[in-house]
Amino acid sequence: MAASFETLTLVSDENRLLLIDGKFVPAQSGETFPTFNPSTGEVLAQIAKGEKIDIDNAVAAARRAFTGPWAKMKPFERQEVILRFAELVDAHIEDFSRLDAMDMGAPITATRARRQRAVGMLRYYAAQCTHIAGSTLPNSLPGDVFAYTLKEPVGVVGAILPWNAPLTSAIWKIGPVLATGCTMVLKPSEIAPLSPLLLGKLALEAGVPPGVLNIVPGMGDAGAALAAHPDVDKIAFTGSGATGAEVLEASKGNFKRVTLELGGKSPDVVFADADLDKAVPGAAMGIFANTGQVCCAGSRLLVERSIYEEFTSRVADYARQLRVGDSLDEQTQLGPISSAGQLERVSGYLDISRQEGLEILTGGDRISAGANASGYFFEPTVIKASDNRSRIAREEIFGPVVAAIPFDDMSDAMRIANDTEYGLGAGIWTRDVAKAHAMAKAIRSGSVWVNCYGYLDPVVPFGGYGASGYGRESGVEQLQDYLETKSVMIQNG
Repeated sequence: MAASFETLTLVSDENRLLLIDGKFVPAQSGETFPTFNPSTGEVLAQIAKGEKIDIDNAVAAARRAFTGPWAKMKPFERQEVILRFAELVDAHIEDFSRLDAMDMGAPITATRARRQRAVGMLRYYAAQCTHIAGSTLPNSLPGDVFAYTLKEPVGVVGAILPWNAPLTSAIWKIGPVLATGCTMVLKPSEIAPLSPLLLGKLALEAGVPPGVLNIVPGMGDAGAALAAHPDVDKIAFTGSGATGAEVLEASKGNFKRVTLELGGKSPDVVFADADLDKAVPGAAMGIFANTGQVCCAGSRLLVERSIYEEFTSRVADYARQLRVGDSLDEQTQLGPISSAGQLERVSGYLDISRQEGLEILTGGDRISAGANASGYFFEPTVIKASDNRSRIAREEIFGPVVAAIPFDDMSDAMRIANDTEYGLGAGIWTRDVAKAHAMAKAIRSGSVWVNCYGYLDPVVPFGGYGASGYGRESGVEQLQDYLETKSVMIQNG
């Protein structure tokens, strides 16, 4: 039976330190930083504050591990390690669920539901260990030349995580690293570092060699040092577009590979022929799940004009019925915003919407009274926008706020859906299969969901177009970003 939450996590000093070269150590400076429980506003833990010198030490450990036996290990052997890791994560899934609920504010019922995504991702990449292969190449070279390719690990990977899904975002990065024989320095968000640190502890228990997975919590300067480090071969970043641009610029020094999974302003398109009884809760939770703190959240609700008033009213009614509360309450459906700073950002966008004269159907304010007054709570909000020009319709808010925009026909829906710099996700609600296929092809987004929203699976690649970044996570497509292709040509005779 898994150790109790209290003894394994928050009470454990190991879950507050840096993991470098297989050991949990304090930061070289001795400094720490607080992480807060957004449901209460109280300090949850003090975490070792990694800085450039700690990043340097972690990268050096990762390089030593990469030149050691790990990258040369037989695929079956690495597979066994990853499967043991997956079993340990599964055994402690309640610990992870409670950590994520308290560290970033997702409802406990939602964090438990991420088990399949987290454990399934590790098992999926364990299976991929034995499928990484080059190919033989028929060629037109003179004489008798045997040509083939090898797939080799790219090297030391630096990963910079967001705060909105601490467990799953970490595993999205760790899985392909372990499968391909790379090594890693992982920098969690300072807002939610606890689950990634617990992952590091379990990875060591599973047999991941020292130095293969290093975890250095810290502030933005730690991430910048990792992105710029000359001995890092690849950076995998998930976060805002502004920070992504800084990561990309910092990475140029040694021409390292970069994968960017950035923000979105995703359209969720509802046609008049849709099953509205399914579309209402589907579209509502497409934006309100995780309190709207999802990069592919359906934050632009495009509704065919003939049903616009009815549908937006029903979504607003649905929002009013959502139970907002402490993330550890089993009845909570909508938890807090993850940080005080993000709460201020969301509140600021509602001030802008009022200045622009937009109609707020429901919500629009911070919850500042009652049991939730001390936390970072914000009402689920539905705003009517006559077109796609308002800031609430164009800029990523990362909160429980949706802009509802009418459209006239399919051509108009396509135009509005693509009228954005982003291209991460899109939803389509219709009974017309031909219409669904036409819309899916026309919308420039990395993922399109028809009569559902936000589904993610280890086998399905996820990533964006345009300002939503480039590269993919999940699926065999992600593996290729962690592999080099070497060509070999042998002249026979």
